[in-house]
Amino acid sequence: MPKDPVAERWFSGKPAEPILRRVREVILGADKRMSEGTKYGTVTFQCVGDFASFVQHDKKTVSLMFNRGGIIPGSYPHMEGEGRAVRFMRFADVAEVNARKAELSKIVVAWCNLMSVPKGKQKV
Repeated sequence: MPKDPVAERWFSGKPAEPILRRVREVILGADKRMSEGTKYGTVTFQCVGDFASFVQHDKKTVSLMFNRGGIIPGSYPHMEGEGRAVRFMRFADVAEVNARKAELSKIVVAWCNLMSVPKGKQKV
């Protein structure tokens, strides 16, 4: 899993650094098409388009915002929100990230599959 050096520095010293890093590992490890970078002062994950980013990252817990989470196919019990717009997944500690690893990995793969469909053939 290639790591962006700017993103790597971004994690350093954050109150929830171990949780943030674990979420990152899960996302980047779920699908080789996923990458990371920094945008708008936070780490953003991408596969063709922006997938998710950390918000409220100066707290002791982690909030992961799925930029267009409403279009991700599937049902995910820990993804919060309604409609076609933004969704969130929140993590209190590393154990919670580990417990939700399979679910988060499925979300990553679903996004990459959706975004990798040729234009005009997407069902959104």
